[in-house]
Amino acid sequence: MLKLLSSTSSRVHCLTTPTPSLRIKQEPNSVFYALGRLTGLTQRSPKNSFFRACFCSDSSNGSGSGSGSQPAVEVDEKGAESQSGSDSKASSAIVSTYPKPEDYLTVLALPLPHRPLFPGFYMPIYVKDPKLLAALQESRKRQAPYAGAFLLKDEPGTESSTSSETEKSVYDIKGKELFNRLHEVGTLAQISSIQGDQVILIGHRRLRITEMVSEDPLTVKVDHLKRKPYNKDDDVIKATSFEVISTLRDVLKTSSLWRDHVQTYSQHIGDFNFPRLADFGAAISGANKLQCQQVLEELDVHKRLQLTLELVKKEMEISKIQESIAKAIEEKISGEQRRYLLNEQLKAIKKELGLETDDKTALSAKFKERLEPNREKCPPHVLQVIEEELTKLQLLEASSSEFNVTRNYLDWLTVLPWGNYSDENFDVIRAQTILDEDHYGLTDVKERILEFIAVGKLRGTSQGKIICLSGPPGVGKTSIGRSIARALNRKFFRFSVGGLSDVAEIKGHRRTYIGAMPGKMVQCLKNVGTANPLVLIDEIDKLGRGHAGDPASALLELLDPEQNANFLDHYLDVPIDLSKVLFVCTANVVDNIPNPLLDRMEVIAIAGYIADEKMHIARDYLEKTAQETCGVKPEQVEVTDAALLGLIENYCREAGVRNLQKHIEKIYRKIALRLVREGSSNESVISGEVVQSAEAKAEVDETDQHAAANETAAEVESVGNSSHELKSESSVQTSDQPKDPKDATETEKLKETETSKAVEKVSVDASNLADFVGKPVFHAERIYDQTPVGVVMGLAWTAMGGSTLYIETTEVEQGEGKGALHVTGQLGDVMKESAQIAHTLARTILLEKEPANPFFANTKLHLHVPAGATPKDGPSAGCTMITSLLSLAMKMPVRKDLAMTGEVTLTGKILPIGGVKEKTIAARRSEVKTIIFPSANKRDYDELAPNVREGLDVHFVDDYSQIFNLAFDNNTGN
Repeated sequence: MLKLLSSTSSRVHCLTTPTPSLRIKQEPNSVFYALGRLTGLTQRSPKNSFFRACFCSDSSNGSGSGSGSQPAVEVDEKGAESQSGSDSKASSAIVSTYPKPEDYLTVLALPLPHRPLFPGFYMPIYVKDPKLLAALQESRKRQAPYAGAFLLKDEPGTESSTSSETEKSVYDIKGKELFNRLHEVGTLAQISSIQGDQVILIGHRRLRITEMVSEDPLTVKVDHLKRKPYNKDDDVIKATSFEVISTLRDVLKTSSLWRDHVQTYSQHIGDFNFPRLADFGAAISGANKLQCQQVLEELDVHKRLQLTLELVKKEMEISKIQESIAKAIEEKISGEQRRYLLNEQLKAIKKELGLETDDKTALSAKFKERLEPNREKCPPHVLQVIEEELTKLQLLEASSSEFNVTRNYLDWLTVLPWGNYSDENFDVIRAQTILDEDHYGLTDVKERILEFIAVGKLRGTSQGKIICLSGPPGVGKTSIGRSIARALNRKFFRFSVGGLSDVAEIKGHRRTYIGAMPGKMVQCLKNVGTANPLVLIDEIDKLGRGHAGDPASALLELLDPEQNANFLDHYLDVPIDLSKVLFVCTANVVDNIPNPLLDRMEVIAIAGYIADEKMHIARDYLEKTAQETCGVKPEQVEVTDAALLGLIENYCREAGVRNLQKHIEKIYRKIALRLVREGSSNESVISGEVVQSAEAKAEVDETDQHAAANETAAEVESVGNSSHELKSESSVQTSDQPKDPKDATETEKLKETETSKAVEKVSVDASNLADFVGKPVFHAERIYDQTPVGVVMGLAWTAMGGSTLYIETTEVEQGEGKGALHVTGQLGDVMKESAQIAHTLARTILLEKEPANPFFANTKLHLHVPAGATPKDGPSAGCTMITSLLSLAMKMPVRKDLAMTGEVTLTGKILPIGGVKEKTIAARRSEVKTIIFPSANKRDYDELAPNVREGLDVHFVDDYSQIFNLAFDNNTGN
């Protein structure tokens, strides 16, 4: 009830205008005086000069009929309670009417959707049915303003707590259906006034429906109910009423609205008696409609008081909970307000004393302080933007979202190193030393970096370039970029664009987006703190393309020397000079890089390493790193050259050295495990020998001591066997340990030396290499020691480096006019076309060499390229295919140490190929001595390092006739 009677409730209203049918009579009865009449307590109360009618409704029905409430007014219940002699003197507020209320046995039935009407209270309802409204007006005109108010039952299948029938829906129910939905017990209600469709009812006495008279409007016959006789002096009834009054008093202390209810009721009804007290408590309580209906139907005064007491007790509990909630909230609010006021006062005091400024002033000071060192170097357009944003920051409220956007923007603008360049080192000799320390070989890459440094030294300044290092995985592309930064004394920043599909990663987000950030280049400049770093863009050939744009196109502005002086990031929205940045890109396959992007790069190809280079790299770099990583000392292990060579040739044939590094680390991990195991076992053996020698010496010393001194013998005899052993150990220590501490240290060192000597040095040789790395992965690429007829070795390029492959041809069947060619080996379209060209050209050459040989015209041939699971394609196998076909046709094998590559036209001309270095390395790995290259590739071969060309007999040809002479005229190699 308290929540219904609180000041925030919309369901409790107080009216200061009396209804027309009420006679106002002011009495000096106070709240406690009215309740105290039942207990014999009398108190003086102040005069009340106004009338207040109070309304209350069911707590479970938030929306009343029409106005959203179900009110009740306190009036006299004279008609219902006039039988009591003690009530005859009570003042009446009801105008006398004729006939009397108890004479009405047939009344109009009014449905009440939310709460029953109690005797002595009034309730406004809204009547939407025009016939019913007309009937009520007619009754009032006939001076018979009475009707029956009956509570409406809940619709079947719904809960009373969730019932929300409106007044309109109530009057949609008519006739017998409405009759069945009404509770039997209701209240005879006087029609006080009718204003429009609002009818004000005043409750008089209890009724019970007996039968239905008419359906539209619903008219019923009723019986007037009288309460059961009760004894006013019954102690149980008195005690129950006293408890009700006590509980009401407690509630009255916390709710002023309840006091208004009691005061108004006592003024216009008179003194409380037991039935009135029960009705009053139930009427103003917050109980639901069924509980109130139960009180209304109860005719036994004692039981009615008990029901009311339960309702009032619940109201008291709710009142306590409300009070505690209100107190907690009040304390919280007051505490926060107090803290806020104190903080504001503290800020004002500190500001007056100059001890502290506000947040916006402190932020502005921080940004200006950060910008001050680079103010002279900062471009004017950037300074202008910063000043405008600082002014804007002062005008914004700290709680606004725009304030945070501006603060973050200023944070990025002021943290960038505008015009702040690191001092570059143009010492070519130093750079050469650093590059040689970090990498073996790679002469062309080192030469290009030294050229860059030399140009910078002559010009006095260096311009940023875009270098693209392309090559197989594991050749050291990323580490080369780090070495270049160290040689140039530049800051190093690396980010990978592999799989990148969002343009915002390159160009940044718009500042209006939530969580907006600048692109990678702006983040790079913030991290390194200089405007001329070395930026390594890794895996540029693996750029993605998604719904967020094309990052490859976004990189054009970043990597174009003509545009990156005014690079525009979407977040900063001011041009940034990136012309001094040295960009180094890495890629495995250059063909995957878009041509517009590739056009802006200077490509340096890293073909890979031959076995000799891998040996040097393993000895000088990989082995040392593995020793440090695994904690193995160099003197504890020996890896022979034969073991390293076997590792390179049989396990790590890749162009790079990453796999070689993994295998070397694997060897050293197993060595570390072996050293630890052997060391642990040796320690236990050595400690066992020491114990045994100590016991032997103890026996000798103990015998000498017994012979020398009697008191020592007596001591030994008095102690048991355990003491004997203890004494022995102590005698050993005194006899063996030197008295000088220096001698003790030397003894410990000798013991450590003996332990280390006990651990044997681990040797890794070709014979036991498989114990460390398992069985060989690769076998010799040379399948044939002596190449049979129709088999020729070719050279191929792959993304992992170069490799050799055999092309084999055999005859399927012979017959007149059956000449045909069938190819297998997962060949691409280009290689299939090369096979057809080779077949046609071979027939022409055979016709020239052996005119009487009809081999190709009458033989069905099968040409196969082994490793059928590997897809193969490319324009460099024509020479090899022709040689294989001619070898079979003329029954002449090809030299075993010969390998060739090159594309052939139908006229026999040899076209240039790519991957000269990779193919040369593959030939050396397969122990090939003679290589045939196209003449156009001579310049590529001349650029190779001397150690790659060493021991090779290379022939450059431009017509197939030269290959024919090299392959078949000199067969001494077979």
